Amino acid sequence: MRRSLVFASALALALAIPLGQAGAQQQRPAQREAVRIGILSDMSGSFADVAGPGSVVAAPRAAGGGGGRAGGLPVQIVSGDHQNRADVGSALARRWVDVEGVDAIVDLPNSAVALAVGDVVRNANRTMLVTAAVTTRLTGDACSPNAIHYSLDNWSMANVPSRALVQQGGSTWFYITADYVFGHDLEQQSANAVRRAGGQVLGSVRHPLGTADFSSVLLQAQASRAQVAALANSQADFINAMKQAGEFGLTRRGQRVLGLAVYVSDIVSLGLEPTQGAIVTGNWYWDLNDGTRDFARRFAARHNGRMPTALQANVYAAVLHYLKAVDAVGGSTDGRAVVARMKAMPTDDRIFGRGSIRADGRRMSPVYVFQVKAPGESSGPYDVYRLVREVPVEEAYRPIEEGGCPLVAGGGRGR
Repeated sequence: MRRSLVFASALALALAIPLGQAGAQQQRPAQREAVRIGILSDMSGSFADVAGPGSVVAAPRAAGGGGGRAGGLPVQIVSGDHQNRADVGSALARRWVDVEGVDAIVDLPNSAVALAVGDVVRNANRTMLVTAAVTTRLTGDACSPNAIHYSLDNWSMANVPSRALVQQGGSTWFYITADYVFGHDLEQQSANAVRRAGGQVLGSVRHPLGTADFSSVLLQAQASRAQVAALANSQADFINAMKQAGEFGLTRRGQRVLGLAVYVSDIVSLGLEPTQGAIVTGNWYWDLNDGTRDFARRFAARHNGRMPTALQANVYAAVLHYLKAVDAVGGSTDGRAVVARMKAMPTDDRIFGRGSIRADGRRMSPVYVFQVKAPGESSGPYDVYRLVREVPVEEAYRPIEEGGCPLVAGGGRGR
């Protein structure tokens, strides 16, 4: 396990972005010297490009606001590698909150890890800000008074493109699914959307995380004769499956290969030639407006020229809003109190704009449909998307009454 890295408050000062005025302080234990935020991520595995080290870059940009302080205390960032293992992630989270005084744990790509860490955080009454995991359980049966879900979930990523593709004539589907919580949930959400739209699911096949050879599963997708071969996986698995689908000629044989969880880093890795025209659902893109472009340039200067992904942008927004709430409750370590304050305050930052957080912990912000550009339309390696439309909120997120979150009174009413 990687050793935790502490970013001194001097770094936060150097990257300062105004946070607003600090609130009145409460009494706190004498030994508490800082507000500590832990970025728990995948630093070298299949999610490292979309979260990982880039998430560690994004966090101090938010933590630097207000002179690098919140609730009258300096802000420190620590980071750790969960290695895509729930036992490793929960053990590190437990050490952070029990021994190292970490107040909030952020990022958490890999849904199994996020669910395991959620139990640790809830029992310790700290805060969990999920900016990368996408399981719908985080705002469903596993919702928590100590957690906020910032990243799009499987419902959003599956429903928007699945409904649209059935309406365009893709009526029969076959799934190639990563064999863990994320993949299972993504397949289920998409299949439900396909059936509701009048389509038919012909079958599915599952593969382990980190699969290098997709030949056998692609042959099964080909043999199904489904009009749509849907990839319910992400990152390295999606990239490898997409490349090999091209080599096997699935599209030449009339099948459409659809990625359900696609990020900018995936398109950059694959290139525009094989991905041009693809439809992608996301809640953020670096080239949306002046605010996103300014953030992206500053981020890239500290991340080897790489533009931020939506998940890395989520880290910035989550940490910023968390520290505003810590100020508002006077620096309290009470995770439930901080999360309640986060829900009561509108979200508002220069890269996402204004939004809100529902009772089930779902952060509500705009969702967009993008189309991947053709090579001749792009001005550079990260100029990959064209905005197609903004999705109405009632279409973009699972209705709160359908989630089954026990925090929602009366089984969930309203949005």
